[in-house]
Amino acid sequence: MNITRIHRRRVLQGLAALASTGLLGSALAQSGKDAWPSKPIKLIVPYQAGGATDITARTLGEKLSARLGQPVLVDNRGGAGGVTGTDQALKSPADGYTLLVSLGTTMLINQYLYERLPYQPQKDQALITQIALAPVVLLVHPQLPVSTAAELMSYIDRNKGKVAYGSWGMGSYAHLAGAWLSDKHKADMNHVAYRGEAPMLQDLVGGQLQMAFASLQSARPYIDSGRLKPLAVTGTQRMDALPKLATMAEQGIKDEVFQVTGWLGMSAPANTPPEVVARLGRELQAVIALPEVRERIQQMGFIPVGSSPEQFSAQFKKDAPVWERVVKVSGARLD
Repeated sequence: MNITRIHRRRVLQGLAALASTGLLGSALAQSGKDAWPSKPIKLIVPYQAGGATDITARTLGEKLSARLGQPVLVDNRGGAGGVTGTDQALKSPADGYTLLVSLGTTMLINQYLYERLPYQPQKDQALITQIALAPVVLLVHPQLPVSTAAELMSYIDRNKGKVAYGSWGMGSYAHLAGAWLSDKHKADMNHVAYRGEAPMLQDLVGGQLQMAFASLQSARPYIDSGRLKPLAVTGTQRMDALPKLATMAEQGIKDEVFQVTGWLGMSAPANTPPEVVARLGRELQAVIALPEVRERIQQMGFIPVGSSPEQFSAQFKKDAPVWERVVKVSGARLD
């Protein structure tokens, strides 16, 4: 009995000493960190349910949940082209229980399109992984007398002021890439903005447009039926879904704008504990490496990546000045 009392007294004395030095709070905080995750994780997708980004997020969430032992709940927060949901995610508590899945547009390009963006992409988020690349396909009407991207460049040079290209909205990749192309060739191309890819592709099929950049997911039915002609794919590698379609770089168009692509990534609010970000990076790399996950990502028209937080941050910094120049050339502003 006396031994028990002595032991209890020594424990209490030790705790008192820790408290007096501030080490007790630090020890408890560290214990709390080690317990992550101890509750469900919210995965915000700043777009409506059912799209390629949403489907990919749900695929990752299911696998990530199994590895972490906690539910990963997808929360669709569409609005303002992804700005609304992104802002809500990045202003959430930085405790590792709110994550964001978004496109390069909202995570990177928007900072150059909006003068008063409610968040600062390069300061307000902790990058976790680049899930996938999102290249687009350069398409033309079948009757346009060109068969390669290089031939299209020559056609544009010969028909200044006569070529119309479409996009799924001001500031979209399709708009920025077309504007850059027009400026480089001094072609005075006519930009027609649509509310989404569907009406843009319908007008391209109908001949109201001569060319457009589009996602493979949206363009595939038109390509397979022969109603649209694919000339090239952006980025530095071919897509598994269209292995015979060469990149623009392979066709001699080395412009850096067509070598960078859109992408799908995951991040958390800035100041999320580094050990949580590192753990999420490792787990997501393992998830994205799964054959069934890679296949699903490819079905959505993406190229799986699964980079580390450090690799993602390096790519982010490399892409940023490219998009800053492209937006400036386009003259696009969204506020």
